[in-house]
Amino acid sequence: MDWLIENKEWLFSGIAIAIPLAIAGWALSSKSKKQVQKGGKGSTNIQIGGSINIKEKDKGE
Repeated sequence: MDWLIENKEWLFSGIAIAIPLAIAGWALSSKSKKQVQKGGKGSTNIQIGGSINIKEKDKGE
């Protein structure tokens, strides 16, 4: 408890910087997750929001 009292200025100044940076990082990252897809006439468009693993069928099956 003594450590907290002795270092309260240092501790809370760090928190005062960390919270606005965390909010700004969250706001900027949520905007960059938007996906935009454009395709021309007769095209097939596939849009994936994460990872995809495509396995081809074996021709012997």
